[in-house]
Amino acid sequence: MQPIRTALAAFVTALAGTALAAAAVPLKTDLAHSTVSATFKQMNVPVESNFKRFNAQIDYDPAHPENASAKVDIDTASMDLGQADYNKEIAKKEWFNSAQFPKASFVSSSIKPAGAGKLAVTGKLTIKGKTQDVSFPLSVKAQGAQQIFEGQLPIHRLAFNIGEGEWKDTSMVADDVVIKFRVAAGQ
Repeated sequence: MQPIRTALAAFVTALAGTALAAAAVPLKTDLAHSTVSATFKQMNVPVESNFKRFNAQIDYDPAHPENASAKVDIDTASMDLGQADYNKEIAKKEWFNSAQFPKASFVSSSIKPAGAGKLAVTGKLTIKGKTQDVSFPLSVKAQGAQQIFEGQLPIHRLAFNIGEGEWKDTSMVADDVVIKFRVAAGQ
């Protein structure tokens, strides 16, 4: 009976080791080399603004990208339009309502290989209390000891109630917004 228990224990240990080897690896985000921005048109003129504060939690193993996961939180009051008055305006109730909704977030539900250095990402984006399913392509490449994740996510601001009241008029600020990101992360 002892040899069967020993063999069973060895099998369970090997199986557990295989499962751990296939698990995604938590990476530490290098915020100094990472950016998140939003690009939109105001009066038909392109505007790009950076979010100064965000946090990305990425679990990723290049040998098993299908096991990856990501969660990103963005401080909505940290959007920098280049002028203090504009920055205060965008945090107001009509725009991000940062007092009530201080964070925008993305949580992945699926990350799949989509070719060399490419991933197809699906998940939930929540801004201003509104959640939508989103999908977007993502590129990933090794750079030294880090992985660099880059992508763009097009959204419609009005679907998230960004720009209420008179700001629903898309002739001043277009409905189309592209969230761009570059996240550097490593062990």
